[in-house]
Amino acid sequence: MAIGVLALLGFQLVDSAFIARLGTAPLAAQSFTFPLSFLVIGIQVGMGIAIAAMISRALGGGESARARRLGSLVLLVGTVTIALLVVLLWAVQVPIFALLGADESTRELIRAYWAPQLLAAWLGAVLYFGYSLFRAHGDTWLPGKMMVITSLVNLVLDPLLIFGIGSWQGLGLPGAAWATSIAFATGLLLLGRRLSGMDWLAAEGLLGELRRSLVPFAGIAGPAMISQLMPPLAAMLAISVVASLGEAQVAAWGLASRLETLSLMVVLAMTMSLPPWLGRCYGAGDWDQIHRLMRLALRGVVAWQLSLGILMALASPWVALALSGNPEVRDDLATLIRFLLPSYAALGVCMIVVSAGNALGWPLRAMLMSAARLFVFYLPCLWAGAWLGDLVGLAMGAALGNLLAGLAAWEVLRRILASPRRQPGKMDSAIS
Repeated sequence: MAIGVLALLGFQLVDSAFIARLGTAPLAAQSFTFPLSFLVIGIQVGMGIAIAAMISRALGGGESARARRLGSLVLLVGTVTIALLVVLLWAVQVPIFALLGADESTRELIRAYWAPQLLAAWLGAVLYFGYSLFRAHGDTWLPGKMMVITSLVNLVLDPLLIFGIGSWQGLGLPGAAWATSIAFATGLLLLGRRLSGMDWLAAEGLLGELRRSLVPFAGIAGPAMISQLMPPLAAMLAISVVASLGEAQVAAWGLASRLETLSLMVVLAMTMSLPPWLGRCYGAGDWDQIHRLMRLALRGVVAWQLSLGILMALASPWVALALSGNPEVRDDLATLIRFLLPSYAALGVCMIVVSAGNALGWPLRAMLMSAARLFVFYLPCLWAGAWLGDLVGLAMGAALGNLLAGLAAWEVLRRILASPRRQPGKMDSAIS
């Protein structure tokens, strides 16, 4: 999964790097779309978390027929839900981007980019639901390979569709979105062929299963979706703060956001692969194994992210040079890298604890933890830093917010691991 996440996030960073060659204005236009793109991702991940938890628990409890019905439901309901969401986002684009601070010329660039980008978001969501189904059944190898394949397709198509070939001038900014759409469509075709050979879906009993599973699904999916929707909301608020500093700062922030997700590849891989494993242990009542898994995940996250963060901070001038040709954007990006990347060790701890919560029966507490990370620690520190010291202060404030959130999550995790063993099927109350 780490290899797959690296490839998937790598091609997103490649998108931004290619777009940066078009100029600061197209890169800023793309950066304004990130919060809404994260909104779609938040919905799909929240649904994926819920269904993976329920399928893995059903498999751990020996309910294979129910697991097949749940698999069919997530593909059907998820596809329709995300389709309705992207239609809504297309309809309300003008007031939303104006509210985020995009001027008229930037909104004109966004308008040409937004339709293919929403198509890519829908295709990516359907593909993600397929990945969730495979992960719930213990197969992380195929999703990882598919992420690599789609990333390679996107990498080949990006320069062709953005800049053109021969006498054809290319599509510019929309070309990046069309490349992503084609890559995800290719992935869906390959995944569909593989899924057709698996006995993981059911065509009968879906309505009854929907009635049976709706309440427990909502109990996990509701808080999980809210947890996933809070980051895009926080990203909207953050980019509105950054927009007050200038266009170059927005462009640098957009590149830093792409680099953030890329640098968190191991953490993201754990949030995808760890919950199904925890869910099976939860269904079987194996709390000793759950404790061992959580301790291992915590040590791995801190060691990896801290080492990577320090290395990236030392290499920040060269990393920024590779990602942007604009001197002003490059200098601002180097500043953001130096302060933010080391703080992702603490951020990773918080992400792991939240992800585990949805698999272990405390989704509401996981949601509250996400809310505290963003709205108690991160955003207030980011705003205060920007008010005190422009971009440098903003970067320092964001790093401080991540550190405080990580320390709070560390304390929560310590309480969980120190609590008495719980019986399977009961809600975890270690954080109360």
